[in-house]
Amino acid sequence: MSTATIDQPAAPEAIESFTVTLIIRRFDPEVDDEPRWQDFDVEMFPTDRILDALHKIKWEQDGSLSFRRSCAHGVCGSDAMRINGRNRLACKTLIKDLDVTKPVYVEAIKGLPLEKDLIVDMEPFFESFKEVQPFLMASSKPADGKERIQTVAQRARFDDTTKCILCAACTSSCPVFWTDGQYFGPAAIVNAHRFIFDSRDENAAVRLDILNDKEGVWRCRTTFNCTEACPRGIQVTQAIAEVKQAIMRGKP
Repeated sequence: MSTATIDQPAAPEAIESFTVTLIIRRFDPEVDDEPRWQDFDVEMFPTDRILDALHKIKWEQDGSLSFRRSCAHGVCGSDAMRINGRNRLACKTLIKDLDVTKPVYVEAIKGLPLEKDLIVDMEPFFESFKEVQPFLMASSKPADGKERIQTVAQRARFDDTTKCILCAACTSSCPVFWTDGQYFGPAAIVNAHRFIFDSRDENAAVRLDILNDKEGVWRCRTTFNCTEACPRGIQVTQAIAEVKQAIMRGKP
């Protein structure tokens, strides 16, 4: 009786690592008068992220490197920074998507006060966010006493702007925000949009009045930087345009 031979599957090819040079803009207020650039060589795999590279530098080379991060899955918005001149989330930027034949430049986002290394003071950003009253306001109770019903179309009207994770990538990519510390900025307007067009809310007129200000939506120059920078794919420029139209109509 003959026995058949079974071919063994080929062993998967090992993924090779390679050296990536990160040039990071450093700043320690206790030591530095001005920010300075410092380069680090790190051994990485193609599927690693910039956040992984920063962790390796902090854990293995320089424990003083400072940056924010939390969930590491593109949901918390903590690790927004400029990578090769573009605002991105470090946890969503894969090494393989960058040209690693050249150094990768990493620095803090612009337009907000620099505290240390890749950390900025987010308080001005959140002040603008709070000024647009980003919460549902309704004086009446639901008809059945339980919930406020919406149609699919009513929900779809503002669905895109519910995706904001307050990472400040859009606001800190805006050239108007860089030069004008009073401008509300794209993220605040996006979060106002989310409630202005919510059929359950009764305070749209107040928010429209807040944004109908010299530092409100009319400061937007429609450069689309904000839309390009958004890691959640929100059509930020479109949302700002819709708020402008609502102001001109006098209603959502």
